[in-house]
Amino acid sequence: MSHPLLLSLFQNINATAAVARELHHLGIGPSDLSVVASDHHVEGTIARQIDGSPGSELEDSPAASRFGALSGYVLAAIAIGLPGTGAVVAAGPLAAELSEVAGHVAGDLKATLIKAGLPESEADRWRAQIERGDAILLGAHVRSGDSHKVESAMLRHSMGQVVRTEWQD
Repeated sequence: MSHPLLLSLFQNINATAAVARELHHLGIGPSDLSVVASDHHVEGTIARQIDGSPGSELEDSPAASRFGALSGYVLAAIAIGLPGTGAVVAAGPLAAELSEVAGHVAGDLKATLIKAGLPESEADRWRAQIERGDAILLGAHVRSGDSHKVESAMLRHSMGQVVRTEWQD
């Protein structure tokens, strides 16, 4: 089954946390938010901003180096160090996709963004911004409700662009 996936880049932790709270009020559940940031410090800071807490080490999975139990607006998150990039998935359905990629082909954020529907050049630009720590990626999986309201909320807090695509479960 497919549903809308809205992706956007945010300049800082405060903007990311603000939109996560707003999306929660629009009915986007914690398991339908994906956050990709540059490092574990950013992940922990996001968790604190949204009244959550970062999780503990996973000893049996080196590719998926941390499990985050983020309560609040982003919940039951997986944090994955992507070899060669330093990017970290802090939460959500994109975490499952990247965890599979990280376990099999050393993690490729760009490939996951392309799979989500971004053109290759845009995916490469977004990946570079995330890796440099210049942006935080937030994805909202809209399984019910008004995706246009979700898009408007994201646009208000984002760096200027919201990409709408279809995501296959």
